[in-house]
Amino acid sequence: MQCVGDISKEVWQDCLTLFLQTGMCCDAAIITNSPPWLLASYPEGNLFQLTQEEIQVLLVREGREKLFLQGITLAGTKCLLIRDNLYTEGNNTMDLRTKGQSRGSQAVTVVQIESVYLVVVGQKGTEGGPLNLKAFEMAGYIREAIRQHMAHF
Repeated sequence: MQCVGDISKEVWQDCLTLFLQTGMCCDAAIITNSPPWLLASYPEGNLFQLTQEEIQVLLVREGREKLFLQGITLAGTKCLLIRDNLYTEGNNTMDLRTKGQSRGSQAVTVVQIESVYLVVVGQKGTEGGPLNLKAFEMAGYIREAIRQHMAHF
């Protein structure tokens, strides 16, 4: 049986390209909670530097409340956890904001899609709410792409 992780890197890259064309975000990645961890990333951004440890902390299921206190690091950038509904049925999103950056903070949204996760960083000035809504909308398109891909196997 095919699994989501078997989808080619090109399909994931196409999904990211589609999202980046919305103009709302400047960086994106698709990650999973098992090797290879990082399935695709925007080559011009920083999320290609996501580490296995950062991904595991981000996606941990137990003890998530400590993430509000400790924050989360993504590709070496410290982030504050604003809202965590990643494992809430029907929502499956998480909102963060980069912190302590001379160039200003940026909204970050993580959306669970089947067994993979879309991580997006908003353009400067993009608020977390609209970014979350756009990421959630794009997750629907990616889910459909996954279903179509699986139907061919």
